[in-house]
Amino acid sequence: MDAILVVNAGSSSVKFQIFGVEGAALRRLIKGQLGGIGTRPRLSAERNDRSSLVDKTYASNEIADVPAAIATVASWLRETQNLNLLAVGHRVVHGGPKYDRPVVIDEAVVANLEQYVSLAPLHQPNNLAPIRTLLKSRPELLQVACFDTAFHHGHSAVADHFAIPEHFYAEGVRRYGFHGLSY
Repeated sequence: MDAILVVNAGSSSVKFQIFGVEGAALRRLIKGQLGGIGTRPRLSAERNDRSSLVDKTYASNEIADVPAAIATVASWLRETQNLNLLAVGHRVVHGGPKYDRPVVIDEAVVANLEQYVSLAPLHQPNNLAPIRTLLKSRPELLQVACFDTAFHHGHSAVADHFAIPEHFYAEGVRRYGFHGLSY
């Protein structure tokens, strides 16, 4: 089935959803996550009707980091689901001052987003990990980044600058606002 994968790779979990493409409509097929990365890893996923597809735990050393979690989720999806991925959407915490809406990902976008690792060190590297993996293994696959900070790009200049020296603002430091995708 033609499908779109949505990925939210965080600091301790990789959450994902699969949407089936039915004409112009999307229908959620699977919702899952691999949580407890590095401590008590657990892969769980359910169908849209909430029936379980998998509920498997791993030893902490089996899935010690986000790249290992991504590989485990990808392997499970390949082995158990008959999907033809058309595109992947990624939650990316920090889009910096440049990205105020979703963007198609290429190497230049990834390089730009790497600049913001120091501003979101627990999330940005993990958000970029599946993007890099897919750029390497499936370069033809459409990938789109959606940014938490994009929602807040409409702030007034006063809100963006408040209590920040101008020289820091010029370097990209500002009040970006986060969790915008949840709005």
